[in-house]
Amino acid sequence: MAKNRKVFIDLVDKAIATGDTMKSEDLLFSYKGIFYPATVCSPEQFKALEAFEARSDDVILAGYPKSGTNWVGQIITDLVTTCAKTNEDETNSVNDELDEFPYLEVGDAEKYQRMKKLPSRRIIFTHLMPHNLPESIFKNKTKVLLLLRNPKDVATSYYHFSNGLSPLPSYETWDEFFTAFMTGKMPWGFYFDYIFEWNRHIDDENIMTITYEELKENRAMGVKKIAEFFGLSLTEEELQDVVDRSSFQAMKDNSEKTHGAFGNVLFRKVVEDGLVMGWTEVRQQRKKPLVNG
Repeated sequence: MAKNRKVFIDLVDKAIATGDTMKSEDLLFSYKGIFYPATVCSPEQFKALEAFEARSDDVILAGYPKSGTNWVGQIITDLVTTCAKTNEDETNSVNDELDEFPYLEVGDAEKYQRMKKLPSRRIIFTHLMPHNLPESIFKNKTKVLLLLRNPKDVATSYYHFSNGLSPLPSYETWDEFFTAFMTGKMPWGFYFDYIFEWNRHIDDENIMTITYEELKENRAMGVKKIAEFFGLSLTEEELQDVVDRSSFQAMKDNSEKTHGAFGNVLFRKVVEDGLVMGWTEVRQQRKKPLVNG
């Protein structure tokens, strides 16, 4: 198993174990008016993040939680890795062996110093609103793929996801969750604030939007658009291989390797009225109320 996948799995496993022991009111903390999970983020880390220096060739994926960032993130990772192997780029090919968690705001305060040593292209995911991202991303015109998804499906997936993971608050009823969702008492903030904030950058030359729905409808076209946006040169055959590896079944079959036990949370889908809600076995229904505030 590559070191970075082990780091991913170990961090998530640790967060789940820690969350199991925490009181519900301690699961989230507020930073600049937005809630974040205390098991994987910290105020000290966010302060350190402000000085993070983005590179012009970084590959960034931004999306609100449960918009499909794990799925699209694996597509991007596959595209970058395939391109590096094709071009026999020794610097890029070792990136898979370096141990950093891909989500920019998840980890520890020293993470950003370590990231300076990562070779290009660095692959970065984030759930943060643009005003909470380092200014260097916009100053250096780092390319950002913005992933959007129907809010109804985001809310449905987030509801089940929260009830299945101990680091997040759980909800006894949908109404209880929906109140939190519509009042911004969710990890990473209010969905519609997220959309509003990113809409201010919609015409920036370094920003491209793609929707979960269009990618699901025509994965081949979506994968090609992503590759072109990031300047990744792949043959038609290589692009098709990425498309094939990004099917739900292929990713589910590979989920233990890529995400460990957490793969069960990400890659089980429930089909209702023909709509893929994308979800997993709920580990157990916990009786933890919403975070205070």
